[in-house]
Amino acid sequence: MSKKNTANSGVEIIESPEALASQISKAEIFFIKYKKALIGVAVAIVVVVLCFAAYRFYIDSQESTAQSALSNVVYDMEADSTNRALNGSGGNEGLLAIADNYPGTDAANLAHLYAGIALMKEGKFDNAIEHLKSFSSSDLLVQGRAYALTGDAYMEKNQPEEAVSYYKKAADYKSNEFFTPVYLMKLGIAQEKAKQPKDAITSYGKIVEEYPMSAEVTNAKKYKGLLEGEVGE
Repeated sequence: MSKKNTANSGVEIIESPEALASQISKAEIFFIKYKKALIGVAVAIVVVVLCFAAYRFYIDSQESTAQSALSNVVYDMEADSTNRALNGSGGNEGLLAIADNYPGTDAANLAHLYAGIALMKEGKFDNAIEHLKSFSSSDLLVQGRAYALTGDAYMEKNQPEEAVSYYKKAADYKSNEFFTPVYLMKLGIAQEKAKQPKDAITSYGKIVEEYPMSAEVTNAKKYKGLLEGEVGE
């Protein structure tokens, strides 16, 4: 039997012992029926939580070692010794080893970027592209730089269509007055080489319209004017 509880805005409260017992029985039946599944789900959740905690502990411990190894490489990078930076020296791991041996760490991620730059200096553009694509960052400037470097590597390989794709990514990534016009200029040049003159005109036009104070604006106006003359013929 149930009645209205005026203190709870008309919500019915079960007061009958028989009704309450009935509800408990239904819950017990449900648990018994699905006991294996419910236990399985609970165990799976515990396993996931424990695995994640173990993974984070492992990554944190690896991070310290990787950062230490990376700090040794920085000196070789600053000395412009790309071979030692890539392969290590004096018993220290190089960029390639750090990128491979400490996956998931910030240091390994940064090692991919440094390795890409060093490999480009050595003219190993395919390997450079592989490492640059493995790098990712939410930083305001560095990710755009990585995209642009990938475009540069494709241009060195005489693959302007692929370069266009990465220069677009660079130009669209967190636009700013310092680097975006540089990327747009690279994009326009790649589009010209890829025989996309109308797209190149648009890229040069963005520099003229959106970044009139940039160092690239003079060339952008010149290249845009020349292309417009050619397309109009």
